[in-house]
Amino acid sequence: MAEVPAGTPSAVAPYVQVLGVDLTVEVLLALGGSEVYLSPSSNGSSRLARIVGREKAAELAATLGSDRQRRIPTAKAWLAERLAEQGLPKAEIARRLHVTDVSVRGWLDRAARRAAGDPRQPRLI
Repeated sequence: MAEVPAGTPSAVAPYVQVLGVDLTVEVLLALGGSEVYLSPSSNGSSRLARIVGREKAAELAATLGSDRQRRIPTAKAWLAERLAEQGLPKAEIARRLHVTDVSVRGWLDRAARRAAGDPRQPRLI
């Protein structure tokens, strides 16, 4: 199981544990917002299995709970952070996520403040 980076939304964490960050990004970009049927005995023909492979699709089904439909999260703010880490410009991230550059800048600014600690927040210790 892969390590889940700090700040990963709880809806995305199981995907990262099974698939790792890079493959999770690929799955969310391709399938985010859509419903998929998770089966522990995937035959490899589903779109999810074609992206991650049969074994990973079965492992994901076991982790998330198989034999039911599940909506893949969109997690656009999280995706924006991962794409920025890959060096993509904000305009390209906005195009890939089908949002405005203003949204991307806001998400990335909030992530940077979170990482640095918000100066408006008083220190407790």
